[in-house]
Amino acid sequence: MVMDHQSSSEYSCPLTLQLISSRSPSEVLALFSYEARDPYAVRITFGSPHVDFEDAVTWLIGRELLRAGLDQLTGDGDVRVGPTAASSEVLFLHLRAPSGEAMMELSRTALAAFIRDTETLVPFGAEGAAIDLDEELAVILSKGDADPFSP
Repeated sequence: MVMDHQSSSEYSCPLTLQLISSRSPSEVLALFSYEARDPYAVRITFGSPHVDFEDAVTWLIGRELLRAGLDQLTGDGDVRVGPTAASSEVLFLHLRAPSGEAMMELSRTALAAFIRDTETLVPFGAEGAAIDLDEELAVILSKGDADPFSP
């Protein structure tokens, strides 16, 4: 079982979403992750924690987009999030890729708690101070050969 994990620089939390399809809805396990060194982004990894998310798919989504989606429909293009018409406690997450699209529902309370916990690492508005500009410049100057997230 995957549990919440928090260190001084990263936080992750498993959430269960409901995949909405023409058939019956089904549960989708997802790991929401946030790292202070990439302060604008949330990684959502879809897969089974029983295989440590090895065969998983990861989406990179803006933290601000998720926060705004708690209260209103937001997003354009590949990612949209917002409250459902039926309930203010239920949000939808619509993901679109060339290979297909998925509409999922998730708990507003659970997403709000995750966003709130990311703020303990990097408050909204302080993201720029959390970025190591020298490291980012080194990646740019290396013509993309360096990975800024490798240890």
